[in-house]
Amino acid sequence: MNVTNKKINFVLNVLNEKCPKCNKGFVFKQNVGILNLPVMNDKCEICNYHYQREPGYFLGAMYLSYGLAVIEGIITFLILYYFFPLLTTFYQTMIVILVMIILGRKNYKLSRVLFIHIFPW
Repeated sequence: MNVTNKKINFVLNVLNEKCPKCNKGFVFKQNVGILNLPVMNDKCEICNYHYQREPGYFLGAMYLSYGLAVIEGIITFLILYYFFPLLTTFYQTMIVILVMIILGRKNYKLSRVLFIHIFPW
C-alpha cells in the first residue's frame, strides 16, 4: 500500500470514527440519539483495544476540538463576508455561533477519534 492510500485510509477511519488498531470497530456507540451526548465505548468490540487509557488522557483532544471550531468559525465568517456583504455584523456573529453549536457534537467526536489515532497506545 502506498503512502497516498495510507493517508486516505487514515482520514476515512477518523471521519467514520473507527478503531485505530483494527479499523473496523466504532469508537462511539451508534444510534444514541440526536439530543443525547455522544457515548464512547470502553473498548473496541472487534479487537478489544481500550480507548479509555487513563484519567485526563483526552485533555489534549480539547485543543483539537478548539482548533476545529476556530477553523469552522473562520470559514463561516469568510463565506458570509464575501457572499453576503450586506449582512450586518450582528447577524454574521449569530450565524457563526449557530454553526459552531451545530457542529460542536461532531467536533467532540472527531477530536477524540483523531487524538486516539494520532497517539495510539
